[in-house]
This record gives sequence, structure tokens and C-alpha cells, in this order.
Amino acid sequence: MSDTQFDARERLDPAEREQQLFARLPELIGHAVTRAPGWAAHLAGHDPAVVTDRRALAALPVLRKSDLLERQKANPPFGGFLAGELTGAARVFMSPGPIWEPQAPGPDPWNGARALVAAGFRKGDVVFNAFSYHLTPGGFILDQGAIALGCTVFPAGVGNTDTQVEAIEVLKPSGFVGTPDYLKVLLDRGREQGRDVASIRKALVSGGALFPSLRQNYEDQGIQVGQCYATADLGVIAYETEAREGMVVNEDYIVEIVRPGTGDPVAEGEVGELVVTNFNSLYPLIRFATGDLSRIVPGQSACGRTNMRLAGWMGRADQRTKVKGMFVDPAQIAQIVATHPEIYKARLAVVRRGDADAMTLTVETETQENGLADRVAATLRDVTRLKGDVELVAPGGLPNDGKVIADEREYG
Repeated sequence: MSDTQFDARERLDPAEREQQLFARLPELIGHAVTRAPGWAAHLAGHDPAVVTDRRALAALPVLRKSDLLERQKANPPFGGFLAGELTGAARVFMSPGPIWEPQAPGPDPWNGARALVAAGFRKGDVVFNAFSYHLTPGGFILDQGAIALGCTVFPAGVGNTDTQVEAIEVLKPSGFVGTPDYLKVLLDRGREQGRDVASIRKALVSGGALFPSLRQNYEDQGIQVGQCYATADLGVIAYETEAREGMVVNEDYIVEIVRPGTGDPVAEGEVGELVVTNFNSLYPLIRFATGDLSRIVPGQSACGRTNMRLAGWMGRADQRTKVKGMFVDPAQIAQIVATHPEIYKARLAVVRRGDADAMTLTVETETQENGLADRVAATLRDVTRLKGDVELVAPGGLPNDGKVIADEREYG
């Protein structure tokens, strides 16, 4: 096995990986609906035994974070989605919302070790962890992964920059985990103070954008920086490899890209909302909509890992906006598209015309006549209770950016 891989599963034939994941899925769903009343209600009428491929999975309803928040408020702390006893969790966290999250069992509950290996971390490394340990699982996600890998972790957390710089000089960590820009803050402060902070030679960052200029700045200092995409609910979903071509999906996750406001998978390469199913027996999340936009990168990584790749974070899928005092939601645009089979795709633009809000719904269609624009405009009015213009464009005429509602009004 190569020194750059975590285990042999990373090189599995994609069809074999798919078969293994979906062979496990019915048991996971059956466990969830049996042990968790929230899942029993959410998946009522669906037979776990038939969910053995992506088409069957796509027939299940998605669970959005907003729905989970409401369920948790109505039935605290976990909304009935905990498939076991709270005593089975080593820790419980409270993320903004608040959303309550139990720590899954096992030595690497958020599946961080694999991403650390891809970023160059190895057993025996001293890891400087600058993610927050306060309330949320942020700091623990890669902390636990590093420990499982055999590393020693300094739990720096956030703040107290001068003290953190002193710790780098004394402990001489070889690796850093934290947000992309905070490593530069530490390195710059260390140089200002004349401290030796040159021990850091690798980093795994998340929680913000790693701009090309910032990555180059680190590389000029001899620091190789990789990225991972992680959430408090699910852990490390995807990670960058030495190929630097998208992010490889982590093992033990099923990832779908769906049209925002729906649970309908989009074509490969099209931007949409990231929906993830994990295999967490204590707190299973089945078709959990992250609220983040991404797309699948075609083909396989040059690094040799065979799982699908994501383009990384491409914005937020929650594009709900208020027009003339009324909310318009992506699900309503999806309803309009479903009403007219001639439409492939639609996008609502909201602008200011004079002192009033105005809407234009642009739809991709091969039908350019037969009164389609008028019929769509009537449906738009019926669904949203608002009037708007309709523009017809040929298939492919809309940007591939995942936007269903584009708020183009200028504020402030």
C-alpha cells in the first residue's frame, strides 16, 4: 500500500464501492426507522429493503437542516433522530441554531484521519489544532482523526495569538489544522516577534476559502496545504489530495447533488445542493441536505483514488428571498418547472425597478412559442402570489452555478 493512502479502499473499483455501500444501506435505514421515532415518521411508507441503488435512494425525502432544527425544537434535544441512547455518545455539541449533535462512537468519529493522510500527516507528527473547541465539534473533528492516526495534538483553539505563537516555537509542530487564513496570522505574528515558527511544513484547512494567492504564499514558505470539506453534522465529507483536482469523497458516505429546493439528482457536472448519507449507527443522517452547493468533477483523480470528486464549496443552496414582503423559495420554482414538462431548468432573478421589486423567470426550453411564456407566467403568479416576467432561452442558456433564485437587488 502506498505511503500516501490511508487504506486499500481508496483504490477500490468504483462499481465495487457502490455495491458495498448500497449493500449496507438497507440495514442502516432499517436500524434508523426501528430505533429513532424521528426517522420512522420521516420515512413512513418507504421500505428500507428496496433502497439498494441510487434511484431508490432518490425516492426518499431529503432532510434539510431547517427541518431538523424545527424537529429538535419540538422534541429536544435530537428531534427523535437519535438511534440509540445518549449514553452511547462521548460528547454532545451545540452548533449555531441551535442544532444539537452527538459524537458518534469509535476512535475517528468524524472520519478525519483519511484527509490528514492525504494532506501529508503521518504517525508521530505533532499537530497544532487552531479550530474552535467551544460548544461545537469543530476542534474535535480533526483532533480525533489525528489521534487515531497516531499524532500528538496541541489543542490551541482560537484566540490568544501571542500565546499560540509561543507554543509553536516551543513544541515545534510539523502540521497545522485550522482555517485557511489563520495560519498566516500566526506565521506573520511569529516573525514580528522574532520567534521560530518554521517547524510547520504541512496543513489541512477548512471552514473558509483557500485562495490561490494564499496557497502560493504558503508554498513559497515550504508549507504544503490541503483542504477538506467538513460539517458539524457529518464530519469530513471530502478532501483534497496531492493531485489538487477537486476533492475526493471520503469513504463511508453516499453523496448526491440535487436541484436546490428538491430532492431530484442533477446530471453529472451540474451545480446543485450537496446531499449526504452517512453510516453513523448512533445518529444516522439519510439524504441530509447540507445547504451547500457543489458539483461532481467527472473522471477519477490522478492521485489514484477512485471515489467520486467534488468541486468543493460553491455557495449556499438556501436561496429563499423576500419579494414585495413575501418569501419566494427554490421549492416554488421547482413546482413551476414540474408543472410544465417543456421546461428543463429555471432561474428567478429579483431586481429593483424604480422603487419596486420586480421578478423575471428565465426558463430553458426547446419550445419558443405556443404561448408557453404566458402559461408559465400564470403559474408563477399562482405559485408565488406575485407577478413576474418570463423569458425563454434555449437549453444550456442558463449559467451552471446552482442558482435557482438570484437576488440582484443592490442593498445599502
